[in-house]
Amino acid sequence: MTSVAALAPYLGGALVLGGVAAAASRRRELMVRWCAWALGMPLVVGAFWLGRPGTAVIAAAVGVIGVLEYGGMLGLRWPDRAMLATAVVAVVGAAWLAPGQVPRVIAVGALAVAAVPLLSGDSEHGLRRLGAGLLGLAWLGLPAALVPLGATGLALFVAVSVADITAYFAGRKLGGPPLSPLSPAKRWSGTVAGAAAGLGTLAVLSVPTWQMAVAVAVGGPAGDLLESMIKRGAGTKDAAGWLPGSGGLLDRIDSLLIALAVLLVLS
Repeated sequence: MTSVAALAPYLGGALVLGGVAAAASRRRELMVRWCAWALGMPLVVGAFWLGRPGTAVIAAAVGVIGVLEYGGMLGLRWPDRAMLATAVVAVVGAAWLAPGQVPRVIAVGALAVAAVPLLSGDSEHGLRRLGAGLLGLAWLGLPAALVPLGATGLALFVAVSVADITAYFAGRKLGGPPLSPLSPAKRWSGTVAGAAAGLGTLAVLSVPTWQMAVAVAVGGPAGDLLESMIKRGAGTKDAAGWLPGSGGLLDRIDSLLIALAVLLVLS
């Protein structure tokens, strides 16, 4: 089991190297994205440093922001968004205060999310609202897994981020067949290179378990494709536009969410 204190030097070094690489590229988009990371990284690391309470707060915040972006993409009504956000926060709270009750809280949350379109009597769009709400709970409730994982969850986030960045640059450089019609710009070459970089990162961080390896190599790319499918269905390029150089928060953590789901299943 690693610790936040052990990860901090690696995170600082990665941030410095990323800044050097962004400056060397002379691409404004990468510089803006690095600045956003430089501001957000201390906040995230500080939250994990505080243990379960801090991790729960950051996980709940990520969940609520994710619900707002997801609801905006799919055009969900505000009652649906409010109930979904409440259910996500309840799952995070249970992961912190009552871990044994998480399955029950998820079930109650699903019933509450389903009740909104049912009670509104929406015969035209009710089924779509119901499906979107349940998918949103399953997807956006995953940050709750960070609470029990602690520093291991932070290490997973770092490895997935390194894999994403490597896949982006390697795919553009190496070319080759596309990974999926859902995301034609992504290449198999980039995915393989990203997986190798992610596994190397796990080794450096001293968390190279086979479960973590599968989560990074398989869950990360799957998470990216899932969000691509949702965005294509919604007819939008980015989840939102408030995060400089990155679109929205979901555009940055999509890989992490399904990586967390894979890690939960395998663990």
